[in-house]
Amino acid sequence: MLDNPRSPRVRAVAKLAKRPARVDTGLFLLEGPQAVSEALSFRPDLIVELYATPTASERYSDVAEMIELQPDIEFEFVSEEVLTVMSDTVTPQGFIAVAHQFPTSMKDIFNAEPKLIAILEEVRDPGNLGTIIRAADSAGADAVILTGRTVDLYNPKVVRSTTGSLFHLPIAVGAELPNVIERATKAGLRVLAADVKGTSLLDARNSGDLTQPTAWLFGNEAHGLLDEQLSLVDAAITVPIYGQAESMNLATAASVCLYESAFAQRSAG
Repeated sequence: MLDNPRSPRVRAVAKLAKRPARVDTGLFLLEGPQAVSEALSFRPDLIVELYATPTASERYSDVAEMIELQPDIEFEFVSEEVLTVMSDTVTPQGFIAVAHQFPTSMKDIFNAEPKLIAILEEVRDPGNLGTIIRAADSAGADAVILTGRTVDLYNPKVVRSTTGSLFHLPIAVGAELPNVIERATKAGLRVLAADVKGTSLLDARNSGDLTQPTAWLFGNEAHGLLDEQLSLVDAAITVPIYGQAESMNLATAASVCLYESAFAQRSAG
């Protein structure tokens, strides 16, 4: 058992909570039984090291059994104190894995002839990013593309917020928005921006526009999309607010837009 919280190995894992270490190593942290089980199910080849407390291993016996089926993964029990030092959370859930980052190239995304993708421009809140990725996965989107200064995909809070969807669909990072929109248009997708200055989503639904292959563009939580960015898209669409709410959370609006397209495309056959 690894029980020295000051050991170099423990410190190296803990450093992955910070972006510089992730950039230097190309690795990232997975925390908790849900994230670890999703990685083991979908991309066990990415896992470099795996740690668990004996208590967690007993409590989540299904995850422990999955680990046993992957003898090539380096696994070690750790003390509660060590896991706390490694973890980015206040209340660790007993499992931590170190994995390789695995972004998808834009070329691969568009070569796959996607019908529904999400483009995220300067989304800064880790919880929002993770939730939108989860919503895109749930709606059956083909890919997610992160542009501009969007928060790091491998930020521990983002990874936790995806609840495993990180491993379910292709995600590209580090792209420039004009290039992405150009590629999407050439691939036959209609680019729609979610923006308060746009026309009603209900109008888009009634017109049948949402049945077409679509790339949804979502902007920054605070200032949305700039006019020059909106000038690049085919149309701007707003999610109407019928109650008294001052505004709608970005992740909620993105979920509505993605599902509207998913419903329309499936209804059209």
